[in-house]
Amino acid sequence: MDRVHELIAFLLIALGVTVTRFHFAPRVIRPLVRAQIYRAGVCLLPMIGFLGCALGLIIIGQTVSLLERVGAEDFIGKLMVTVVVRELGPLLTAVVVLARVGAATVVELGTSRAQGDVEALEALGIDPIHYLVVPRMWGLAVSVFALTIYLVLTALLSGYLFAFLQNVPMRPSEYFQQLAGALRWEDFVMLTLKATAFGIIIAVVTCYQGLAKPLRIEEVPAATTRAVVSSVVACILVDAVFVVAYLLI
Repeated sequence: MDRVHELIAFLLIALGVTVTRFHFAPRVIRPLVRAQIYRAGVCLLPMIGFLGCALGLIIIGQTVSLLERVGAEDFIGKLMVTVVVRELGPLLTAVVVLARVGAATVVELGTSRAQGDVEALEALGIDPIHYLVVPRMWGLAVSVFALTIYLVLTALLSGYLFAFLQNVPMRPSEYFQQLAGALRWEDFVMLTLKATAFGIIIAVVTCYQGLAKPLRIEEVPAATTRAVVSSVVACILVDAVFVVAYLLI
């Protein structure tokens, strides 16, 4: 429970630094944010594209084919929106970003902390939260959101392609009309909030495990494991909150 309180306090500190120092050293911070977006977003486009195609071919295409066989074609749009847009898209994207970028963040920051680099920044009058955490937090938030949109679109398109190859008698216009009919404005808002929240969670948890407490070099792998597990648990809990919000809307 104490660790939860520390994480929340770390998040509030990072948000407070973002607000109070929003216009401070923009020529330094903005390139760092862009670098994080490139690292956690652009560099992961091939992997997310492959994952979206796999999701569409393996799950969506077979689901469309099965619903067509049992005469439940009218539920295709609603099922795709519920499974892909609301749940699998944001969660799968967050897991990929956590595995490829989040774990590396703990190693980088934990090693820097163990070698005394963070104390050196403080001695130079540089706020480590502003310089190390804020760019990662907003860079990952933007990256997870953009990659989620990319994965969802790829999955929906490749899913219909697989269904088409299985000779499912559904025209593209009918398929996309069902998707458009199943989408509500709440879905766009919730998707944006959920994906952004996942990115912030991953950044805050990994930065906390790497920076919040003094580490020795041999303790960095254990901190990385804790960060991955804590990020997954936190994302699932936040996802459960959004599920409840969907039910209440």
